Amino acid sequence: MRHLSIFLLAMITAITLQAQEKKSLNIKRTDQAPKIDAILDDTAWQDAEVASDFIQFRPDAGALEKEYQKTEVRVTYNDNAIFFAAYLHDKPEEIIKQFSQRDNFGISDFFGIVLNPNNDAQNDVEFFVFPTGHQADAIANPSIGEDFGWNAVWESATKIVEDGWIVEVKIPYSTLRFSNQKVQTWGLQFHRRFRTNGSQYAWNPINVTKGNIGLYHGEINGIENIEPPTRLSFYPFASATYNSLQSPDYGLGMDLKYGISENFTLDATLIPDFSQAGFDDVQLNLGPFEQQFSEQRQFFTEGVDLFSKGNLFYSRRIGSAPIGEVTLNDNEEIIEEPERVNMLNAIKVSGRTKNGLGIGVFNAITEKTKAQIKDNVTNATREEVIEPLANYNILVVDQQFNKNSSVSLINTNVTRNGHARDANVTGLLLDLVNKNNTYGFIAQAKRSDLNLPDENNQVGYSTNLGFGKNSGKYRFYFEHEAVDKKYDINDMGILFRNNYSNFYANGSYRIFEPTKTLNDFQLYVNANVSYLFKPHTYTGKNFNVNFNSTIKKNLMGFGAYVAIQPGKQYDYFGPRAENRYFISEDWLNMNGWISSNYNKTFALDANLGYETLFESGRDYTSYFFSLSPRLKLGDRFIMQYSFDYDIELKERGYVETLDNDAIIYGQRDQETIINSISGSYNFNSFHALNLTFRNYWSTVTYEDDLYALQENGRLNQDDGYTKEDVDNPDVNFDTWNLDLSYSWQFAPGSQLTALYRNNLLNFSNASEEDYFTSLDNLFKEDINHTFSIRMVYYIDYNNVKNIFKSKPKNI
Repeated sequence: MRHLSIFLLAMITAITLQAQEKKSLNIKRTDQAPKIDAILDDTAWQDAEVASDFIQFRPDAGALEKEYQKTEVRVTYNDNAIFFAAYLHDKPEEIIKQFSQRDNFGISDFFGIVLNPNNDAQNDVEFFVFPTGHQADAIANPSIGEDFGWNAVWESATKIVEDGWIVEVKIPYSTLRFSNQKVQTWGLQFHRRFRTNGSQYAWNPINVTKGNIGLYHGEINGIENIEPPTRLSFYPFASATYNSLQSPDYGLGMDLKYGISENFTLDATLIPDFSQAGFDDVQLNLGPFEQQFSEQRQFFTEGVDLFSKGNLFYSRRIGSAPIGEVTLNDNEEIIEEPERVNMLNAIKVSGRTKNGLGIGVFNAITEKTKAQIKDNVTNATREEVIEPLANYNILVVDQQFNKNSSVSLINTNVTRNGHARDANVTGLLLDLVNKNNTYGFIAQAKRSDLNLPDENNQVGYSTNLGFGKNSGKYRFYFEHEAVDKKYDINDMGILFRNNYSNFYANGSYRIFEPTKTLNDFQLYVNANVSYLFKPHTYTGKNFNVNFNSTIKKNLMGFGAYVAIQPGKQYDYFGPRAENRYFISEDWLNMNGWISSNYNKTFALDANLGYETLFESGRDYTSYFFSLSPRLKLGDRFIMQYSFDYDIELKERGYVETLDNDAIIYGQRDQETIINSISGSYNFNSFHALNLTFRNYWSTVTYEDDLYALQENGRLNQDDGYTKEDVDNPDVNFDTWNLDLSYSWQFAPGSQLTALYRNNLLNFSNASEEDYFTSLDNLFKEDINHTFSIRMVYYIDYNNVKNIFKSKPKNI
């Protein structure tokens, strides 16, 4: 009993000490809002409590601020906004700054404000300010990390002085979601980053060895009698586009945000305009799976954290290629077949209650799309629907608990008008972390239902179980993922393949305090064994080791990766046929990389790799390297050039399936060169010129004698197939994309963007052409020149509602 009492006393003492470690800041209401000019002479700051004594958490956890780099932060509020003033002491010559654009951290120091109005340790809003004055903002939680697609409208000002730099910030309540309580306590954290040595400090100490970073916030006390404002804002826009191959196009439309309640927001794009979405990094795809592209449309990159649960939502499905194919009669040809489906409108409703219940609803509608067909004998034309009117919908319910865990239900649905393909997917997800934040467990179960024309419904299932230690220097993780043959989420998600049962295991080691020579070090060991789900058949295994580190003296990063696939590997997907497979053996892949200090005028990234296999009768090798020099001239101009070269010799891959069901493989050499340039010149924090250029060239040359795939997974040439028996498989694939843009943020939330772009594509069988001959032929293609200009204007209802109020009469 005595030992139990001592133990309980020790536990209570530890909990008390831990509670005492959390800092709090008492703030006062101001009757006179400070002017956001980085001059701290406002009365609101005179008697404000100071947040100070920042503690380093990266790379040297626990280190104190240097005497000449002290940080002092003051906070106040009124009925409309919360205000921050930070005096960031430093030597002016040690302040690293680089003009950049919103959400681009670039090469610069920064000061960060993290707010959590629900004080739940999981749902943060982050605001960053840089010495140049440009901003970054994000929403953050343990499930998604930081999402910089979220953009709020707030004000900031900076000024460099003789002993450091000053930041002043105004964050309107209209950008935040909080409950309507008389007295409120918010989670609060401040961050400060020094680029000179890569160190980062926080106001409330952070234990980087365990738990998500939100667990270590301090608190704001003293916020009283504020009411959530009407959160209604409009983003009307006008655009004009000139295309050298099409008629001019003009557009008017509007996006809006509306706070349905204190914690839930409606986002809508009423007349979508994606004319200035960026180019995709297209590449030659010889594999059996589609290429995945990142989202370029802002509506789909902002505020989609809830909808990304379970990886069931791939937004590029909305407005992608039509699902139908044209059926031609005799003497007919297609004269017009749209490559994309137009989106008519889309809405998102999302938010989270004070008790951690998150709800998200997404809906989008795409229009009916038709192909134009002509009869070459009668000259008659007809239309054929290749994508009916379609509705895309997502519903998410997510309950957070214990400040580190959540359980979620998500449903995605695609309903197409008429007798067409419909799809529904439901997932139940659990992410559980123990209260000490040392061990974690995940469990997922998903079901897909397809309603196929003229066929029975197709029902598929997927499960995922994982457990691991996620704290300390030594960590581990085990996972099993199973997907049956009928599981299909590709109407609204993306799944490269199904019918597999894979086992994963990994272990890692990392340091949290710098050594004499290294700032950080991480080592990872991974293994996986894969099977078909049905029949339960072994398909292969993989082991890999990789590490990365940073040298303390010059901040140069470096790392290496080695992977082996021992024994036979059974590829059931390459042959593009049920129950057929291709065998390869004993793969080896290795590469190493370096990245020099970006603070310097000149910096370099480099990567070198090699791949081969040790299989009797095979002589496959691959070499690849990349060089990416960066040039920084002053604080306003930065440019990066990248050169990537990859050559694969005597690779074997799928060519074609003949009418007699023979699966033909070929031995081929593939050479790929990628040249890309990105650069920006920033006149100030609101005016910028940007250049993005990419030229991708790849050739594939097959040997004349081809192979037939046998039932045992091996290849032979006994049947005498040659390149004359198939469509010419040789490839010369060349693309060119160039974007040159000017952007001007002429008011908070309002922006004008002028964009010139051109693009070229050439696809042929001339694989023997060299790079410059191919480039010359590429420029013989019709160049698509496009010039567009788009203006978006931000209107906050709270700023204009007084216009409509009756003015008092003079007495």
